[in-house]
Amino acid sequence: MPQRYRVIVIGCGAIGAATAYWASRRLGPGAVLALEQYELGHDRGSSEDHSRLIRHIYDRTDYTSLTPAAYQSWSAIEQESGLRLVYRTGGLMMASPDNAAGTGYVHRAADAMAASGLPFELIDGARVRERWPQWRIGDSWAAVFDPESGILDIRRATAAHLALARARGAEIRPDAPVSAITEKPGGITVTAAGQTWTADRLVLAGGAWNPVLLEMMGTSLPITLTQEQVTYFATPNVRDFTPDRFTVFGVYAEDGLTYYGVPVYGEVAVKAGLDGAGPVVTPETRTDDPDPGRVHRVREFLRRRLPGAVGPELRTRVCCYDLPPDRDFIADYVPGSSRVLVCAGAGHAAKFAGLLGRVLTGLAVDDASPFPAEAFRSGRLTPG
Repeated sequence: MPQRYRVIVIGCGAIGAATAYWASRRLGPGAVLALEQYELGHDRGSSEDHSRLIRHIYDRTDYTSLTPAAYQSWSAIEQESGLRLVYRTGGLMMASPDNAAGTGYVHRAADAMAASGLPFELIDGARVRERWPQWRIGDSWAAVFDPESGILDIRRATAAHLALARARGAEIRPDAPVSAITEKPGGITVTAAGQTWTADRLVLAGGAWNPVLLEMMGTSLPITLTQEQVTYFATPNVRDFTPDRFTVFGVYAEDGLTYYGVPVYGEVAVKAGLDGAGPVVTPETRTDDPDPGRVHRVREFLRRRLPGAVGPELRTRVCCYDLPPDRDFIADYVPGSSRVLVCAGAGHAAKFAGLLGRVLTGLAVDDASPFPAEAFRSGRLTPG
């Protein structure tokens, strides 16, 4: 007979690792199996870079009501592991006066943060330059400052979740690509790397490979994959861009695009990229080849607005966004299933990965999320 688990998790990236941890914390030794198709810590997914932004700045209370719990989830892992995962730098979300959508976002974000009781400042471009003279922006720019924004060391965080899951008795299996998933009234059967296991619940946390896993079940969700990238620019002005002197940032620029960046961390370079500007791909057609045109566009943005950050291209890293049409997360049962859950990160889930692991664990164990996650139900994406 195949070995049976309470929960099987497919995917050991940020969300899958968090789910394996929180499920093993709830259920104890021998109850959780996590399967990864590649080696642990591989760089084909979206969880193996030095840094991700963590922030309270969102323009909807669906998110700002959850960000304190997201921070608390990382704090719990820091305390149990003894590792530092979150580095608070403060964060700016700014908009050019020529970008009406961005200006609207900044003001809505301030309203949403106020409604959730979060600290923030709504400031103009002059105030930004006064406090961070690295910026070259006009007085009429709008900005919201979040003093608790910062850097999440996503690579370390994912590894910590997996280590702590093992310590609590979870089985973690790398090099185990899934070849079949079968749901029956008595449970879920998963075949991977020539072996078969059964479980009461299955969590699909495969990121860009979730559409393939859903196809194995004969179903689908409207998830679009885009190929994105970030570039590390080796600034010669290192001291000006250390985390104690500079913030994480997002910028709605005058060209209609959204740029984001991280101070010097992990590499002696400033990290910057375009949000959601990449081409549509599939797991089969995606590549690891950076787009020089997008690197050039980011470099030109920095030359205009943050010239001290510009330096040689140290490296450019490629990953995928898994985007529902509304760019909200999916954290729910697969429509029509009573045993299979799916999570899609929508290109901005890293900061919420620990919390999403708790949401998925609650759904898998109790059939209820311990946090308000109604906005992320899968049913919103299917007719009827």
